[in-house]
Amino acid sequence: MEVRDNRAAIARALRRGLAAFAVAEPTPMVNWTQKHFYLSAESSYIEQRWDAWPFQRAIIASIGNDDIFEVDVMKSARVGYTKIILASIAYFAQHKKRNQVLWQPTDSARDEFVKTELEPMLRDVDVMHGIFPSRLSRHKDNTLLVKKFIGSMLHLRGGKSADNYRRLSVSVGYLDEFSSFDSNIDGEGDPGKLAAKRLEGATFPKLVIGSTPKIKGKCLMEKRTEGADALYEFHIRCPHCSEHHPITWGGKDEPHGFKWIDRDPETVRHLCPHCGTLQTQAEYLAAAEDGFWYASDGSTIDSCGTFRNRHGHIVGPHRRIAFHVWTAYSPMVSWQQIVKEFLEAYAKAQIGDDQELRTFWNTTLGRTWEGEVDKIELDDLKNRAEIESFALPGKDDNLVPRRCLLLLAGCDTQDNRLEVGVWGIGKGGELWTVDHHIIFGNPAEDEVWDSLAKYLFESRFQHECGQQMSIYASAIDSGGHHANAVYEFARKNRRRRVFAVRGRPFGEKAIKDGAGLVDIDWRGKRVKQGVVLWHVGTNLAKDLLHSRLQIETDGPGRVHLSNDLSDEWFRQFSGEVRESRRTAAGTKTLWTARRKRVEALDCAVYALWIEAHLNLARKTDAWWEALARKLEAIEPDDTKPPDPAPGPQPKARRDQVVTPKQPAKAATPDVPVAPRPRARVARSTYLRARR
Repeated sequence: MEVRDNRAAIARALRRGLAAFAVAEPTPMVNWTQKHFYLSAESSYIEQRWDAWPFQRAIIASIGNDDIFEVDVMKSARVGYTKIILASIAYFAQHKKRNQVLWQPTDSARDEFVKTELEPMLRDVDVMHGIFPSRLSRHKDNTLLVKKFIGSMLHLRGGKSADNYRRLSVSVGYLDEFSSFDSNIDGEGDPGKLAAKRLEGATFPKLVIGSTPKIKGKCLMEKRTEGADALYEFHIRCPHCSEHHPITWGGKDEPHGFKWIDRDPETVRHLCPHCGTLQTQAEYLAAAEDGFWYASDGSTIDSCGTFRNRHGHIVGPHRRIAFHVWTAYSPMVSWQQIVKEFLEAYAKAQIGDDQELRTFWNTTLGRTWEGEVDKIELDDLKNRAEIESFALPGKDDNLVPRRCLLLLAGCDTQDNRLEVGVWGIGKGGELWTVDHHIIFGNPAEDEVWDSLAKYLFESRFQHECGQQMSIYASAIDSGGHHANAVYEFARKNRRRRVFAVRGRPFGEKAIKDGAGLVDIDWRGKRVKQGVVLWHVGTNLAKDLLHSRLQIETDGPGRVHLSNDLSDEWFRQFSGEVRESRRTAAGTKTLWTARRKRVEALDCAVYALWIEAHLNLARKTDAWWEALARKLEAIEPDDTKPPDPAPGPQPKARRDQVVTPKQPAKAATPDVPVAPRPRARVARSTYLRARR
């Protein structure tokens, strides 16, 4: 008897010892979750064994497919995405024995995820108990930062710091609520790229990124899905015509999507885009079991994760795929409730509060929010570009139009270049694009500023009257890393009407929004009261530009765009929209960039500031006529406005630096220049006396 007991004990010990070397029979992730995964009471409507919904199965299968590197999911709330992530973590830890890392947008979001989602899953999924012996104890292998399983580890990080993307070598990475991450982590780049670096070298690397979207054009999740090889939507077959289509929100004037009668949510149906029949939610649920994912390239994915091309032939999967799914697909949410939420949010938006409508767009429809925004349309700009009226320098037919009487230059400062937009202006604020010039180089170097000086002060533009015009005034952006270089250039060239400016992004009261004196720390030498820094009301300037672009007839206010401008210039010029944004002072409607580069628009804004600074809107007809006569009569290289017409002077603002007005000489133009502070004059006099 004792011998048999010893043999049994030895056999058990051998089984336990050799278990670490055992290789489980390969099981697809869909089958594994169906058999093992469990919904915990803390994070589910119903505590039970998990039976994945039809639209979830292909997502699960794709995450478990070793031939797919990246799976992106742009989603709404209430579609079970968090459960998919938890099931994936359990599958790769227990079945695949792979090291993993999950990033949440912040450390606090990571902590909440671990406590409310991850730890209940590790407790309730029985198959995890065998690989996680420290789950019930306080142990260094069971913390908010790491879960150490037998054969693998799960790291848990916040996504704010670049340090949280270092010192990791894993096979599977997850980025949850990706739209809430910073777009540039500590200046080191996009969080998706930083995460992908941690997978390099893995035999079967896997990156899973998912989120509800946010603002259109700025949403990280939207940009991620746009970069996928294919974007899939879940299609069902219509019970009336057998054609397949996705469930869509549609719209009042769309021939598909949700439709209801007289603001009554109970009447909601889905209109088939093929046969025009109305489908109930019950009919959708009945057809969902046979649904499949369909991409714009014609490829499909069935519930088992099998890929087929547009001809129905089985093919290998794309390397990087994206899914879009929204609340209407969930059997846990009624279509009537979705419509009710929309009607309530829409009613508030009608009286000016669109926050709930935006939330509905993001969390129910799973779509980026654009709303009612002011924007400069790219195609409209290109269509209105003028071919015959004028051309840019370098063209044989380059002429500054007759009504263009003054040239203003706005300069944008970047780390590796300066960009100068030259705008011509005439009576009534009529504008022309005259030139756009780029000077490449580091603005910390003298050569770059020498090149700018040569361009601003020596460039000549042929006027239609036969004379040549020079640039009359320039405004240079001092934002960024080269403010002191801009201040020094403006100080040295203030008599040539060069102004240092900086945009005021919100809270501005005027386009010309005040000024202040700034010291210059130029290469170790401090120049006290060195230059005047002028503030630009950027939102108001863009509002003015947007309104002028609506003018379609020649004359006051018209904006003329040359057909010689590049496609990139048009993209930059139309790269911002005016939309609601939350600031420290509350919700504001501000112009917001939809792309990284908008230098062409910024240069135009600075030119409009010069227009306001020179007070051109208040000039009389006689002033403009005298300028035109003088332009026709003067020698080249000496274009100046005529003497001022008498009239009231605008009051100085409290934050502006002004000096008593000196009697104007006959040749002095009626254009304000940066005022000289009294303190600076006194200091100069004192220094001369000492010499």
